Parts: sequence; structure tokens; C-alpha cells
Amino acid sequence: MVAIILWGQNNAATKYMVAYWPPITIGVTRFLSAGMILLCVLRWTDWLGKPQPVSRELKRKLWKVSFFSLASYITCYCIAIRYTSASNVALHLGTAPVWALLWEERPRMTWRSAQSYGAALLAVFGVILLVWPNIRGRNSPWVGDLFGFGASVLWTSYGRQCRALSQALLPPEVSACTFWRAGLILSPVAVWEIYSRGIQWQTNLVLIQAYCVMASGVVAFILWNNGLRWWPTSRVYLFNNLIPISTMLCAFFFIHEPISPTFWFAMLFIVSGVLLGQTNWQRLFARFVPEV
Repeated sequence: MVAIILWGQNNAATKYMVAYWPPITIGVTRFLSAGMILLCVLRWTDWLGKPQPVSRELKRKLWKVSFFSLASYITCYCIAIRYTSASNVALHLGTAPVWALLWEERPRMTWRSAQSYGAALLAVFGVILLVWPNIRGRNSPWVGDLFGFGASVLWTSYGRQCRALSQALLPPEVSACTFWRAGLILSPVAVWEIYSRGIQWQTNLVLIQAYCVMASGVVAFILWNNGLRWWPTSRVYLFNNLIPISTMLCAFFFIHEPISPTFWFAMLFIVSGVLLGQTNWQRLFARFVPEV
């Protein structure tokens, strides 16, 4: 829950900052800084546990996860929030539990499979409701929603791989090792952005960036990876349903971002899809049906 609140603040802050800083530069500086802070804490203290030696094979896996999942996620997220509202991007990320369910189980002629894919249809319909005004040209360009959808899938992929890596590494170590690698991979893009667009060194922007590094980059990911270590990916991602609400409230009160007219309808379908896919209906109905 704390991670969800911090990420809601992060989404609103990022939406504010993309008006002044290049989008990929924001993501790169955050992940490089958060990764180095976590590495220092792990190296010189035992606050987060005692890290184990990382094998060569595990290092290759970390580079693979950082490149194909996290660096790609950062790119999609930053571009999405540049072209659409923070609430819309958060709502796209809210579909992640459904994609996690589909990843965990292939289609089969079972009730569980029908439940998962029915949940996916509801979530997809919610996304269509969300982006329909943009497709018809009434609001912001649809490219923001396209990258928002891509970010949700990549976020799911990153979560699944973090769960696997957490069996060999401490959760903060997973975050630290993937953060600095993803930031390093995207550093040339950030340098090009700064060279071509420039960057405004205002005190308020630097303070906001520093807060996001510590709150959403360090604290929130430590909590999130600890959850992934003990729970299935789809169960942890159930909390993603609260990110759109947290983001919408923060964006509305702090940066006065208007709420999309389709936001609540889309959220209704997306949350319904997640609940359909996550609920154990047999156990639920068994509580109300008396035994014969």
C-alpha cells in the first residue's frame, strides 16, 4: 500500500516534470541514482540484508532483464506520460495483473482458463473505453495510450523476472542491479536528449527529482520486490488497481490535472476484470452454500 501511494505521487510528479525535462532523461537519472544508492546501502550496511556473490550466469540474466524489460518499460512509460495524462498511464499499468494471469497459464478447456481470459476481455474493453476519445481525436494523441499499453506489458514482464531473480538475490539487490544497468543502457539516449533539447536546472525540479529517486525509486521498489518474493506475480499486481486512484488524486490536487471523462468507466471494467481473474469463486460460493 505504501508503494502504491509513493508511485501515485511519482506519476503526478513525472507528468509535471516532462514539461521541463526530456522524458527519457527523467527516467535515466532516477534509475541510475536509485540503483547506486541501493548498491551503497547493500555494500556498507546490513539494513537490507546480506547480499550474496553474483555469478557470471546471474549477471547475464540481470543484463537481459534490464535491457528487454526495465529499460524498455522506462522508455514506454516516459513517452506515454509525455503525451497523455498521468491518470491514463496509471490505468494502463492497472491492467498488469491480467497480463500476469495470462502469462502464468495458457488457454485450456477449464473454468480457470475461462476465468482468466474473461478477465482479460474485460480489461481490454476498459482500455478501449479509455483510449476511444483519443483515437477519435477528441483529446490527447493516441500515441500516449499506445505506449501506456506497452508499459503495462513490460511492467508485467519485469515483475515476473524479478520474482525469479528474488530466489537467488535479495529483493533490494534485484532492484539495485537492474536499475543501474537499465539507466546505463539508456544513458546515450539521455545525453542526446539533453544535447538536442537542453534541461532546466530549477531548484523545485531538482528537489522533485530527488524525492522521486528516494521515495518511488528506492523505498517503493524494495517493498514491491519483497512482495514478489513471497506472493505470485498476479497477486502482487492486484495492488496495481489502486495506482490509478492514487495517481488521479495526486495529479488532481498537486498539478490540477483534469480527470478524463472515460476514466471511471474504464477503471470499472479493468478492476472488474482483475477481480474476476483473481477471485477464487468456488471457495467464495462455498461459504454461502450449505453442505448437504
